[in-house]
This record gives sequence, structure tokens and C-alpha cells, in this order.
Amino acid sequence: MAENVDGGAGVLRSKRSATRYQILVGIAERQPAVSQREIADDIGITAQAVSDYLQDLIEEGYVRSPGRGRYEVTKEGVDWLITQTDALREFVTHVSEDVVGQVEIETALATASITEGEPVSLSMRDGVLRATPGGAGSTTAVAVTDAEPGQDVGVTDFRGILDYDLGRVTAVSIPRVQDGGSAAVDTATITDHAAAADLVATAGTEALAAAHATNLDPDVRFGTPQAVGEAAARGLDVLLLAVADELSTHLDRLRDSNISYEVVDPAE
Repeated sequence: MAENVDGGAGVLRSKRSATRYQILVGIAERQPAVSQREIADDIGITAQAVSDYLQDLIEEGYVRSPGRGRYEVTKEGVDWLITQTDALREFVTHVSEDVVGQVEIETALATASITEGEPVSLSMRDGVLRATPGGAGSTTAVAVTDAEPGQDVGVTDFRGILDYDLGRVTAVSIPRVQDGGSAAVDTATITDHAAAADLVATAGTEALAAAHATNLDPDVRFGTPQAVGEAAARGLDVLLLAVADELSTHLDRLRDSNISYEVVDPAE
């Protein structure tokens, strides 16, 4: 099954997608005689990891193997590469024309004392970009301000792809008041899902009442379609309690942003 392209940057959404892309390109360049070790060395992963990715690509129909050590990209694989490459081209154009020059400096939280001009490693934790002194990480930048631990620090001259997993949204459909409202909700279901969430959002009065019935204090109550998607894009798992007739707006935005979600019906 083909992966969705997200606004031109789908292949950059995760390390897995980017690695799949690189492996398919490596096979296309070398087929039919393909050395897994050469591909592994080219993209900086182990030969065993390449083998695991190849098995997945074969199962999905993007690669076929007519014999040991021989691999070929299928028509479906070529179509996927073309789609992703076109999307990357559009994304690079957007970055070069619309982003670079406008947002040359990003803001991060310092994890330790940082001096202006010092190289830093970037990471995403708890939904916040963080800067750590030193350039040993997979994503690096240069500090343009001084900062003490916990302070904001400006960074620029980025190198590498920020490697972190997107968050997941659990959307609980809350009945409208004329359909029973919060009284028709199994509070135990909400409590169970809340335990695994980094952030709780409510959309609608019935949803707020359902949160209060389970002793939850929502982190977000307004602008939830944008806030929930942005939080998940920054790696946070979100519990969304949304009135039934508002839920589709949230799910449409999550699909457009390639954010994984599940919908739960907690009605008793």
C-alpha cells in the first residue's frame, strides 16, 4: 500500500520514509545485481536494516527479487518514487523561495549553557525543540544567542533531518446533548485513554463536560483543529474529546497533515 504524500514533504516526515526512499533509489541505480552492503554504506545504516526494509518493500509490491542478491524496482515502486520525488521538488522550491530568508533563525530551549557561535545538537522532546551544546547529534545548528539552561536560544545553519516520531491522536466522539451528551459517555474509556496521552483537548461544551466528569483538566479548549495537529506533528500523543458534529473537521485536518489517529465511541 502506497504511503500518503503530505504537502510535498511526506518522505521527510519520518526517518523510515526517508530510508525507504533512499533504498529504492539505491536499488534502481544498481539493479538487477544489488549489494545490500553498498546501499547500507551509502545511507548510513546496517546491512541487516537494509534487508529488513527490503522485505517490507517486497511485501508491499515496490520491489521484486528474481534471485538471491538480485532486486528490481517494480512499476508500483517507480510510481511511488516519482510521486515522492515530485513532492520533494515542490517542497524544496517552497523552502528555497518561501522559507529561507524569512525564517533563518529558529528558537529552541537550551538544555545546558550555550554560547553564541557554538555548535548545538537539536532534538524534539515534549513537543519542544531543544538545543544541546556540541555537534554530535544527527541534526545540528549554530547558536546565534547566549542562553542558560531552560532559556530560549536562537539557532541557525541547520544540518541533517530532525529524527523523531510523530504523535498519535485518539479522538473520542462525544454525543450532542440532544443525543445524551456527556451523560451517555463511559468515563472509564476516557480515563484509560487519558493515561497514555501527553495532552488533552476538548471541542464543544459536551466534550468539556465529559472531561470534567472524568476529572480531566483540558490543556486545549479553543482552536483545537490546528492545535491538535500541531501537537501531534511535534511528537505528542493527544486525546481529543470532540462533539460528534465537530469531529469531522478535526479528522480532515489530521488526514491532510498525515497524522495517525483512531476514533473511539465511548457511549454506554
